[in-house]
Amino acid sequence: MGFLDNLSDMFSDITITKRKRKPMQTVEIKVKMDCDGCVRKVRNSVTSMKGVKSVDVNQKQSKVTVSGYVEPKKVLNKVKSTGKRAEFWPYVQYNLVSYPYAPQAYDKKAPSGYVKNVVQALPNPNAPEERLSILFSDENPNACTIM
Repeated sequence: MGFLDNLSDMFSDITITKRKRKPMQTVEIKVKMDCDGCVRKVRNSVTSMKGVKSVDVNQKQSKVTVSGYVEPKKVLNKVKSTGKRAEFWPYVQYNLVSYPYAPQAYDKKAPSGYVKNVVQALPNPNAPEERLSILFSDENPNACTIM
């Protein structure tokens, strides 16, 4: 029994490290795709990654949406490995931005309903004159009660 006790002591000191599971993420990437072959090539490259749950390719918007337990940088590198020019999706929906026609936000190349995600398009929370001007605006339904 001396040998077995020694052996069990040796294995009890080894700590088993558990891997942290990556969080579920949705990664949106802008990729220039010209034909159905390009779409298939990008879809197959991303689908083969470990942890990918779903892949949605929209050729008209040049957008690839990947959901799963993946890292955004690895997905971007995998799409770039197909030989396509790719970048993270730089646009936000038009209705989520306060100033969609800010100098750098409006982009003619953006899909319909989207503008670029830039700081100038977002409202400045420290600007009190903007909040006061909204109070007396014609679009505010409660403006009559204030006056």
